[in-house]
Amino acid sequence: MKLSIIILAAGQGTRMQSSLPKVLHSIGGIPMLTHVINTSQKLQPHHIYVVYGNNGTLLKAAYPSEEIQWIEQAEPLGTGHAVLQVLPRLADDEKILILYGDVPLVSLSVLQALLQKNKGDNSIGLITTEPADPTGLGRILRNDQEEIYAIIEQEDASEKQRNIKEVFTGIMLVPAQLLKKWLPVIDNQNIQKEYYLPDIIPFAITGGYPVYAFKTPCFEEVQGVNDPSQLAQLEHFYQYRQACALLKQGILMADPHRFDLRGTLHAGKDNQIDINAVLKGAIVIGDNVVIGPNVVLDNVTIGNNVVIKANCVIENSIIEDDCQIGPFAHLRPGSYIEAHAKVGNFVEIKNTRLGAGSKACHLSYLGDARIGKNVNVGAGTITCNYDGVHKHATHIADNVSVGANTSLVAPINLGENAVIGAGSVITKNAPSDRLTLSRVKQYTVENWARPEREDE
Repeated sequence: MKLSIIILAAGQGTRMQSSLPKVLHSIGGIPMLTHVINTSQKLQPHHIYVVYGNNGTLLKAAYPSEEIQWIEQAEPLGTGHAVLQVLPRLADDEKILILYGDVPLVSLSVLQALLQKNKGDNSIGLITTEPADPTGLGRILRNDQEEIYAIIEQEDASEKQRNIKEVFTGIMLVPAQLLKKWLPVIDNQNIQKEYYLPDIIPFAITGGYPVYAFKTPCFEEVQGVNDPSQLAQLEHFYQYRQACALLKQGILMADPHRFDLRGTLHAGKDNQIDINAVLKGAIVIGDNVVIGPNVVLDNVTIGNNVVIKANCVIENSIIEDDCQIGPFAHLRPGSYIEAHAKVGNFVEIKNTRLGAGSKACHLSYLGDARIGKNVNVGAGTITCNYDGVHKHATHIADNVSVGANTSLVAPINLGENAVIGAGSVITKNAPSDRLTLSRVKQYTVENWARPEREDE
């Protein structure tokens, strides 16, 4: 079977109350349309067509390298009219799978089940489901033999028909030659004055073409998004499903309902994730890693036996084995923490390599630095790396001890085994094996009086 896919993405999405096209709103950090495109590509179709409306510029800009054929629907006249715009591109011998850019979580297995249930070259396949609340969805009408004879939209349904539980998801598989035959002759005699794609079903029935349905038990996989509330519902479902998959892989979670994966996670064995962890981008975790509560990881690689304590934010960084990070640490892009190192509470690191066994335990900022092995960075130490125009590097050799409340004014080098006295402002290179310090002489001001408020 020669398969092509049409993704309808021309809806205006007014209920989203957003300037962003509806299909570019994200589930799990990925635009809804991207979810649908990714699933479509796994079916290896001959072509993928995306039908867009007045948001075409934004959509095309979001997918500059995708192998997609873009089709404009200049007027929002319904799903039937949208597919009609694609007909000139379709070959008669193709079967057309029609999907929706705002139905993001349709699974590959459901689509494969529909394709496998195919009743022949001239059959029409539908995906149906039975949601707890079918309000707003088109009902499946069956005869006494349980054969489908029509689909009726909510607005046009009678009270009895609205009590039907089985609904049409909008997803269908139709021969291209039949779409070319039927779509030009459907009418818009309905409340919305639109051309409905399901209106081709009566033509199939009267013409003797087989109409079959695959009923999926999971409504969320075929649920559309029309407003922020529905987007949030699908986000919750998506995250819980991901958490359950990770639990099956052996990852321990304090609460799978309070976990967000907005990218990919590759993890080893015996890992623990506490509540409210947010994992974004590509995350790689070794064995025996503990991730504390409220941790945000964004494109991070973590080795074995690492502890990430509560409330850390780690971005575009690498952490080697046996490290301890946090609590309340911030590793900004370009941070590389070597084995057995420690980054403590309220320490910020950016574009810095912290050597094996080194420690920065309290209240420090280390930016654009190269720090050797077994270095101790005292509390309150900062690298003064920015002169207002350019960034400058700080180089700290092995076994250096930097006293508390020290400012290292870059560019600067601290030699091996150097000791920097607490409270120093170091503006020149410090030699190896020496104590270097810089302090203003302490003195007491005699006859000094505390200032008082004028209104007193």
